Amino acid sequence: MDIREIQNLIKFVSKSGATEVKLEMDDFKITIKTTPEGVESTTYVQQVPVSQALPQAAAAQPVAPTTPVAVTPAADDDSKYITIKSPIIGTLYRKPSPDKPVFVEVGSTISKGDVVCVIEAMKLFNEIESEVSGKIVKVFVDDSSPVEFDQPLFLVDPS
Repeated sequence: MDIREIQNLIKFVSKSGATEVKLEMDDFKITIKTTPEGVESTTYVQQVPVSQALPQAAAAQPVAPTTPVAVTPAADDDSKYITIKSPIIGTLYRKPSPDKPVFVEVGSTISKGDVVCVIEAMKLFNEIESEVSGKIVKVFVDDSSPVEFDQPLFLVDPS
């Protein structure tokens, strides 16, 4: 389990209203405890083979929860732009297939309803359509990258 999966699990638990979740797999254990205000503590213990074992005191140290970074506009100039965000969790593809060109790139003019990318979730490919017309100013995500719900994907100048 990588850090991104752990972050997604922490977000899910804090939104679900559960007070404690324990997950044990073959090579690690994770416990997430929450309070009404949010995540209180997360303990992540990964077991290592005996040949690589650390001293007893360092073997089961809790990992501090990571706080997701919120994307905010860098300057007041960005306030005139509209952000296209991911409506689902999955893997973003900027091309309809590996041998085709990207849907949009910086400088592309788009209209409402144009497909800007595809997000694969549970083996289903979902076309993500633009809800605004304008010009692509910035692309936040690389091809074949995992994306989270509500993660910024593109910055559009609607003028």
